[in-house]
Amino acid sequence: MSFTNFNVPFAIDSRYSKKVAYFSMEFAVHQPLKIYSGGLGFLSGSHMRSAYELKQNLIGIGILWKYGYYDQARNSDQTLQVQWNEKIYNFLEDTGIKFQIEIHSHPVWVKAMYLNPNTFNTAPLFFLTTDLPENDYVSQTITHRLYDGNVATKVAQFILLGIGGAKLIDELNFNPDLYHFNEAHGISAAFYLYRKYNNLQEVKKRVVFTTHTPEEAGNEKHDIHLCEKMSYFCGMHIDDVRKITGMEDDQFNHSLAALRFAKLANGVSQLHGEVSRKMWGKYPGVCEIKSITNAQNWLYWSDKHLYKAMEEKNDAAFDERKIYTKKRAMEIIADQSGKILDPNVLTIVWARRFAGYKRAELITRDHKRFQALMSNTKYPVQMVWAGKPYPLDNPAISDFNHLVNLSKQYKNVAVCIGYELGLSKSLKQVADIWLNNPRVPREASGTSGMTAAMNGAANFSTNDGWICEFIKGGVNGFVVPSVDYEKMSTQEQDEYDLNQLYDILENQVLPAYYDDKNKWRNIVQNGMKDVRYQFDSNRMADEYYKILYI
Repeated sequence: MSFTNFNVPFAIDSRYSKKVAYFSMEFAVHQPLKIYSGGLGFLSGSHMRSAYELKQNLIGIGILWKYGYYDQARNSDQTLQVQWNEKIYNFLEDTGIKFQIEIHSHPVWVKAMYLNPNTFNTAPLFFLTTDLPENDYVSQTITHRLYDGNVATKVAQFILLGIGGAKLIDELNFNPDLYHFNEAHGISAAFYLYRKYNNLQEVKKRVVFTTHTPEEAGNEKHDIHLCEKMSYFCGMHIDDVRKITGMEDDQFNHSLAALRFAKLANGVSQLHGEVSRKMWGKYPGVCEIKSITNAQNWLYWSDKHLYKAMEEKNDAAFDERKIYTKKRAMEIIADQSGKILDPNVLTIVWARRFAGYKRAELITRDHKRFQALMSNTKYPVQMVWAGKPYPLDNPAISDFNHLVNLSKQYKNVAVCIGYELGLSKSLKQVADIWLNNPRVPREASGTSGMTAAMNGAANFSTNDGWICEFIKGGVNGFVVPSVDYEKMSTQEQDEYDLNQLYDILENQVLPAYYDDKNKWRNIVQNGMKDVRYQFDSNRMADEYYKILYI
């Protein structure tokens, strides 16, 4: 196909006619395309699927990571091993587009690859690579590893996504009405646009921004002089950069710059919108921050047989299907861990990105109660963990390895590796309880529980992120009652949440699962109904047009 004067290659719904270019560092659209790390990619992947289903006039811009995030393997003692394996993607199409951008005052060649909408049922996606023979080795490595640990390489990746993505759009002659930045990784594009239009207002009317980080320290910042040296500002003098971005110190805050370049921004849950407005409100010149709650694509994630049985009010078929999906997923767990789990036993799953605030091992901190839970003969329990720590996050890797070593003591505890789209869906099908216990209010949205509910799992969570808009304790899931966490130390918060977690498990979850199957089924089905439309990404993609793109 031709990539000159590119248009979205399907009939556009008139409600979504505005042209949008959506920039994201990662996209999780399907298991074979391993260019994502976690929630940000799962979210953008679902967004691209919904843009396709709704026939929106939107394209995605990302990076083709040669080695992906990393491959999660095991050492000889089952602990975490990080591997970097080259990925081959024969289903991507070479656009024939090659161009140069400047990185570190040096010309770097960029090639664009294309994911056809028909391949995985997504919006058209373009992926940039610098892994080309025309480039020197250092330039080639820019697109080797997602979120490279080297600071200069990471800044180069931000330049490639932003400036490279904006230049690709010009090469395509796509002429979008809006540039939508999913997180601030690509906001260098704003400097490209400023150089193009030489007018800040012309830039602002074209830029919208989605922030995902609920605390200021978690937002990317880099030395402003390093950014200048790396050509992040498209040749603009640092004094002019300070003038148009309002950056007064020597730390260039990418999210703050995005909030000042954008005409409108959004947080990714109602709570996160409130937290973001409070967090950024003290800075002059930031745009309005609305709330659009993240969601996941129902058509891709849900178990249609479960939904059919529920809609037909066929309880026997519903129960039978859930047992079947548990058995099927338990084969994967057995293959990985050597643990033969029982599909008739309550199975608790904690699976997501390993990060300190998510507290993967919280339930294990009370050794006596954990031991009692795992050895309970009246109400037996099985526990499965999975997730990828950032490969340089040693505390998170230690948590993962602690759980691996702990699992060796129990026949009914397993830890899986390779937490990507395929395993994620399997673990949601094996779960009766999807456990989520971040420290409130550190989780911006945390969408994994949505797809768990779509597969017949009951959410059990602290009251954070999207959960605040969804959970009705004992009706469609289980929730740790909120208290004034701001008055607590971190240790007090952890102790409170841990005690509540066990009390709810022992007094509500286990009796309902084993003693009142109808009650349990109602809780699960209420969760399935409540996520079906409210937390389907079609709703989210529609809201982006109605709220952010207006």
